[in-house]
Amino acid sequence: MKQFLLLASIAVCISSSGQVFRSNDHLVHTFSIVAKDSATGEMAVAVQSHWFGVGAEVPWAEAGIGAVATQSFIDKSYGPNALTLLKKGFTAQQTLDSLTKADPGREVRQVAIIDNKGNVAAFTGKNCIQYAKHIKGINFSVQSNMMLGDQVCEYMAAAFRASYGKPLAERVLLALEAGQKAGGDIRGMQAAAIVVVPGKITESWNNKTVDLRIDDAPDPLKELRRLYTLHLAYQHMNNGDLATEKNDMVKAMNEYHAAMKLFPSNLEMQYWTAITLANNKQVEQALPMLQKIFLQDKNWKELTKRLPPVGLLTVSNEELKKILSL
Repeated sequence: MKQFLLLASIAVCISSSGQVFRSNDHLVHTFSIVAKDSATGEMAVAVQSHWFGVGAEVPWAEAGIGAVATQSFIDKSYGPNALTLLKKGFTAQQTLDSLTKADPGREVRQVAIIDNKGNVAAFTGKNCIQYAKHIKGINFSVQSNMMLGDQVCEYMAAAFRASYGKPLAERVLLALEAGQKAGGDIRGMQAAAIVVVPGKITESWNNKTVDLRIDDAPDPLKELRRLYTLHLAYQHMNNGDLATEKNDMVKAMNEYHAAMKLFPSNLEMQYWTAITLANNKQVEQALPMLQKIFLQDKNWKELTKRLPPVGLLTVSNEELKKILSL
């Protein structure tokens, strides 16, 4: 009921000042960053807000095309419409100008766009709730509204610039963390997201290199950091699997160890590392690892029994008996 009354009062206020506020406009007040990696060409959007499921509202990105953040009294159509215009060859600024010109509610919008050439455009409507601003820089834009303090964008911009050379996902996450240190959303924390896309157009089913969302959590940035670390760990696992396919066991084991270092409590990473050792005639090294895993969860032993018939465990019968006797 309180939320309904709040929405109604805001709608009346904007209407009396000549603004158009539609019933399906959401109050996604937040801080975000759009950015491009000058080395890899990747583009990213990252966002944090006290609004459930902000990752489904604010960030829009497409490989080889661009990235968009649409927020404040959000008009979600800005996301897909901006990407469509970018595909047609519009620059980031031309795209933003086209969208805001056609929008009678533009003064309650906040939008940022970066295109595949690194061009940046940003708009903060004069009726966005204070503190509200944006800062554009080389290959990035940071924007915020309804902030507790007036230095959120400055902190974010500084963190992004200072992290040059790191992976793009890490850089935009650092920017979010810096924004929160500066006070963040005046209402607190609830949800966050990171989307990173390749710099070149790819298949539609393979067009995101990072896609992480926290829809509801007491500390969404802490949880986003945990998931990003897990994402990196599984990247190492995938690299290890590819190295195994190419019979490069030195690289495979280096990748598996890097994964386990990032997420030491994950039994699956330990398990497949041990299975890889066993498959490469290093059963004696695999045994203590498997024993530790089986003691923690007996289902891994049951899974081990099912691997030989499908060719995923290629040890001798004697070695298999030794493994299953643990």
